[in-house]
Amino acid sequence: MWVTVKYDPNVQVLLFTMDGKQEDVGGITAVITKASFSQLYREYLDRCGVLASNYRVQKQPDGMVAVPVLEEKLTESILLELQESVAPGSTCAVIQIKNPVFSKRARVQSPAQNLRQKLHSLVERYGIAWGRELERDLPHSWQLHGDLVLLSKDCFTAPMWKDLGPELWETVATTLGARRLAKQEQISNDGFRTPTVTLLLGHDSWVEHVDNGIRYSFDVTKCMFSRGNVTEKIRVASLCCSGEVVVDLYAGIGYFTLPFLVHAGAAFLHACEWNPHAIIALRRNLDLNRVSDRCRIHEGDNKKLDLQNVADRVNLGLIPSSMEGWPIACRVLRQDTGGILHIHQNVESFRGSSNPNSGSYYQQQVFSKGKVCSPPVEKDFNQSVDLCTQGDAVTIKKETVIKPEWESWAESAESQIQKLLYEIKGKRWKTHILHIEHVKSYAPHVDHIVLDLECRPLPN
Repeated sequence: MWVTVKYDPNVQVLLFTMDGKQEDVGGITAVITKASFSQLYREYLDRCGVLASNYRVQKQPDGMVAVPVLEEKLTESILLELQESVAPGSTCAVIQIKNPVFSKRARVQSPAQNLRQKLHSLVERYGIAWGRELERDLPHSWQLHGDLVLLSKDCFTAPMWKDLGPELWETVATTLGARRLAKQEQISNDGFRTPTVTLLLGHDSWVEHVDNGIRYSFDVTKCMFSRGNVTEKIRVASLCCSGEVVVDLYAGIGYFTLPFLVHAGAAFLHACEWNPHAIIALRRNLDLNRVSDRCRIHEGDNKKLDLQNVADRVNLGLIPSSMEGWPIACRVLRQDTGGILHIHQNVESFRGSSNPNSGSYYQQQVFSKGKVCSPPVEKDFNQSVDLCTQGDAVTIKKETVIKPEWESWAESAESQIQKLLYEIKGKRWKTHILHIEHVKSYAPHVDHIVLDLECRPLPN
């Protein structure tokens, strides 16, 4: 088909017979041409999917340039196209480079690529064949908690991994820069959403996170940590709650309890939680952040909460719905002045409903530590979030499209809360939707949002 000539001691001739079989193999296959044509060659080979992007284009001592290619995709028609159409008048040859140089991108491997390489070598040392089953069984994502890596449940399920013994977990931990290793299984259906986590390497399962200057400590085998609520935790921290009494009906390990106390300046907070493992972590976190003197923990079912007429603000941070907590929230609101409810909910949206022509509108929100301002703005711009942290100050500029489904749910919730307040308090109340916050996409066409609802008693 084609024959090349040997012209440099660093280049080994790649010879093809007329039936296309390669006779002498070594190094990396490349197409060599004059330097003036090399860029045109490279661009065309890349468009054809033939370029071996893991290796650098290499200039030879005589000025010729070798462009690495994927041998199995290189055809005679591509070579003819290069010489006749891509760079008319050029000539090329197919060679083999003995010592190819990796590209910069290839040298900087991702953690997942590095882990795959290490495990491939480990498996080979144990005489186990590397196949598709092991390839599919590798972890592609994980959670990092300090020096502990938490693997997802869908990796290392193949029986062959057991043959590697403790060396497997030591290799994984070392490669990912950790000292401890754990694996997530199914969430327990025990009412507490207790994670089923196995500690694979190490003896202590307590970890610590620092978010926005707040320390969160918890046992990964007993409690879950939600990373997806970071913007809402920062938003709560930015609220001005000076002198207020806050009730957090679903406190957990202190996701929102701590921002209210540490940054928002709440005078006192009642934290309700029924998971005993979360309560242990919550007590520890209150001490770590030196705010335990301004918080009282109410253990057990919050429907039995012995509080009423105390709250200036109530947080209902439970999804998919906090509806069961609405009557309790109404009961604990101050009878004389009322307050604000922060109601979390998963709301289903229809495809394409975010189009401004479908009835959506844009809401611009700018908030920093100690102040929140969120006026609705009729403006045509793309959704964006700017987060700036400098010292203890946090500023977020967020522009969000408000979907009609969110607005419809918020109006329905407002109506129901108004009725509950009348039934529980025995008088009429005025309610007002202050803000609708999009926390995250929970699932396809399902959004986790928060409704800020102001509730004030009407004069008799």
